[in-house]
Parts: sequence; C-alpha cells; structure tokens
Amino acid sequence: MKTDTPLSQALADTVNPPLLPLPEQVAVLLSELDSPPRLAAHLRAVHDVAHQLVDWVEQHHPGVVLDRDAVLFGAATHDIGKTVHRGELSDPGSAHEEAGEALLLEHGFSPELARFAATHASWSAPGVGPNDLLVSLADKVWKNKRVPELEDLVVAQLAGASGKPMWEEFLALDELLSHIGDGADQRLAFQASFPIDA
Repeated sequence: MKTDTPLSQALADTVNPPLLPLPEQVAVLLSELDSPPRLAAHLRAVHDVAHQLVDWVEQHHPGVVLDRDAVLFGAATHDIGKTVHRGELSDPGSAHEEAGEALLLEHGFSPELARFAATHASWSAPGVGPNDLLVSLADKVWKNKRVPELEDLVVAQLAGASGKPMWEEFLALDELLSHIGDGADQRLAFQASFPIDA
C-alpha cells in the first residue's frame, strides 16, 4: 500500500475521536481497487460504529445469536460496490449493492460475507437476521440518522432473545444510539476531509 496518499490516510490516520482501523483484508482490497478515499473513510466510520453496536449487544444481550466477525466485515465492506459505481458516492443509487456483492465474490470472499454489500439497504427482506440488521443500523447511526422501522426490527430481535418487554429494549437501544450519535459530527468531518477522487 502506498503511504501518504489520501487513501492510505483514510485507512490509517489517527483521528480524534479515534476510529478503529478496517480489517487488514479489507484495507488491502480497497488499496487494490484504488478505492476513492472518501469511501474508505466512510467504511472506516461505519465499521467503528458497528464495533460499538456489537460490543453492546454481546455485553447486554448474550442471548442474541450473532457473528461478530461477519457484522464487522459487513460494515467494513457494505458500500464497496461504489468502487465500481463511483457516481453513487455523491448521488443516490443502488447499483453498488449488487456490484459490491459480485466484487467480493470475485475476490474470493464467501457468499455469507459478500451478502452484506447487497442487504445493507434492505433490512425488511426475507431472511434478514441480527447480523444484517446491525450492519444496516451502523450504516445509519454513524451519521446520527434514526430509522424507526429498522430500529423496531432490532428491538424485536433483542426482546425475542431477552424476554424483556419491547418498550424496555427500545429505551435501552435508544440510549445507546443517542450516545453513538453524539460522535456523528466528528465522523462526518472525518469522511468529508477526504476527496471523492484519489
């Protein structure tokens, strides 16, 4: 990986508040694909938030069956299709979803991991489980965007595993998401500090 390029800085720069680095295999792939630096910064911010979500679920809801590594990989790669559909970095579009899944499959990643690139925006589709929901939630709350429909699905998963009332799980999740949302301005500033084009 080249050093001192906008992409290498997006992948590795120390920021305040600190953001965790992307998994090594993802950082290498983004470098190979000559990813737009802003995309790498976005993936890093969402991946960091996914860590916070997974840590909280594991600590407070051990009955929820999830795959920590899969969620973190999904958050780190959910928009990787935007390396192909670069116009969707600044304009709306969903072509990157299928393209991202195909790209990950082409690079040898399993269908179970590649699927997050296609499912991160379709949380109400059949077969969507806790792993998918947490990737989708991280992709929204990193910038303090709250999506009631998505949060209700997460609350239902939590209540189903814990046996607690839905309202109680809602309040607990709301408190967590509000806390995570407090760091949104710094994450948005980090992402915006990198160019779309290398």
